Amino acid sequence: MADRQQTDPAPQWWSRPEGTADSRRDGVPAPRPESRAGGGGHGAEGDGAAGQEAPTQEAPAQEPPTQEPPTHEVRYDPWGAQPLQAVDRGRDRRGFRLWQVAALAAATALLAGGIGGWVGVLAERQSSTRLELPQAAVADKGRAPDSVAGIAATALPGVVTLHVRGAKSSGTGTGFVLDPQGHILTNNHVVADAKEIAVTFSTGESVTAELVGRDSGYDLAVVKVSGVRGLRPLSLGNSENVKVGDPVVAIGAPFDLSNTVTAGIISATGRPVTAGGDKGDGSDISYVDALQTDAPINPGNSGGPLLDARAHVVGINSAIRGADKDDPDRQGGSIGLGFAIPINQGKRVAEELIATGHATHPVIGVTLDMDYTGDGARVGDKGEDGKPSVTAGGPGARAGIKPGDVITKVDGQRVRGGDELIIKIRAHRPGDPLTLTVLRDGRERTLDVVLGSANGS
Repeated sequence: MADRQQTDPAPQWWSRPEGTADSRRDGVPAPRPESRAGGGGHGAEGDGAAGQEAPTQEAPAQEPPTQEPPTHEVRYDPWGAQPLQAVDRGRDRRGFRLWQVAALAAATALLAGGIGGWVGVLAERQSSTRLELPQAAVADKGRAPDSVAGIAATALPGVVTLHVRGAKSSGTGTGFVLDPQGHILTNNHVVADAKEIAVTFSTGESVTAELVGRDSGYDLAVVKVSGVRGLRPLSLGNSENVKVGDPVVAIGAPFDLSNTVTAGIISATGRPVTAGGDKGDGSDISYVDALQTDAPINPGNSGGPLLDARAHVVGINSAIRGADKDDPDRQGGSIGLGFAIPINQGKRVAEELIATGHATHPVIGVTLDMDYTGDGARVGDKGEDGKPSVTAGGPGARAGIKPGDVITKVDGQRVRGGDELIIKIRAHRPGDPLTLTVLRDGRERTLDVVLGSANGS
C-alpha cells in the first residue's frame, strides 16, 4: 500500500498561474487530481525513492457524483496584475434626486398653468359671453329747461339750415320757424340774389322754399316752405329785457355743420354795427343796433337764433368781428366777437315782410355829412342833387333841425358819428317819438321829433 495522504479538493477560488514552480513545503501532499473531461482515473505520485513503483490497488466502487451544469465563475488570481475585487454598494440608484424632482414639478406646474390659461382664453373667446367693462347706469336723460342742453332740446326742432344757389355762387346759412304757416326768418345776405333755396330741418327732411321778402338795410329776409307738417315755431323774447352778462345759446350751421350749438353770454348791448357795402353805392349797407355775444359764431351761423335761458329768441346772429385783414397773425372764424340783430327789430321787420314783401325804415328827414370827423352826426349843408339837406315838411324840419346842426345824443345816449345816428333811429319804429340833443353855435339844445317812414330796399 502506497504511503499517500489524500486531501480534500482545493477551493475553487484558488488557482495557480501556468508555468509556475511547485512551491509546496515538505510534507504537504499534492492536491488530489480532479476529474477532467477526457480522463477517468486518478494520477499517482510517489513520495518514496525514485523509480519505485507502487502497486496498483483497486479503489472501491463509488457512485459517481452528480454533475451540475457548469457555471462561469470568477476566480481570484493573487498573481494577476489587478485583483478582481467586487464591492457591494447596494442597488444602483436610477431614480431622480430631490432637486430634479423639484425642478420637474415646477416645470410641470408652469406648463399646466400655461395650458390652462390658453384654454380659458380660447373658451372665453368662443363662448357667447361678451366682455363688459364697468360703466355708470343709464340716468335720467332729462335736463333742466334753462341749461344749455335743455335750451337746445327745445329750440333745435324749430331751427333750419338753408342751402342757397345763385347765378354765380352758392352758400349756406341758418334760419328759424316763425309760425305754423311755414315762414322762416333769416339774414338778407344769406338769400340775396338766390335762384334756388333749400331748407333742411333738424330731422334731415329737406324741402324747397320761396322768397317772401327781404331788406338789405336791416339785413333780414323771410322765406316760406309749403306742405310741411309738424312745424315747431320758436318763441320770441324781448330784447329790451336783455342785460349784459345774461347767458345765451347760439344755434346754426357753421361751415354747413347743421344743428351746431354754442353758448356764451351777452357781452354788450346797443353796439352800432354796419355790414355790407360791397356794391359801393351804400344800398347794401346794414345798420344794426346789435347785441354783442361771445358765443362762437362762424360763417354759416348767419340767420340763426340767439336764445336766452328760457329758450326764447332774443336776437338773430348776423355778423362777426375778425382780425384785421392786414394782420399777419389774423385768426379766421370766431374770435369771441359776434353780433346779433335784436329780436324786437327783427320781429317788426318780419311782420312787414310777410304782410307786404318789404319793410319800412324810420327817418327824420335830413341828409347827413358822412365825411364829418368830429364828435356827433352833422347835418349837411346840402342834400343829394343839390336839394336841401333838411326835407321840407319832414320830421326834422318840424322839430326845428337846421343845416349844420350836430346831433350829439338820441334819448340821452351819446352819438359819435353819422352811422351811429342811423342805427339809433332804425332801432325804433316809424311814428316813435325821440328826443335829440343838438349842438348849434356852440350851444346845446334839445329837440323833440316824431319819426317818419320810408320804404326800404
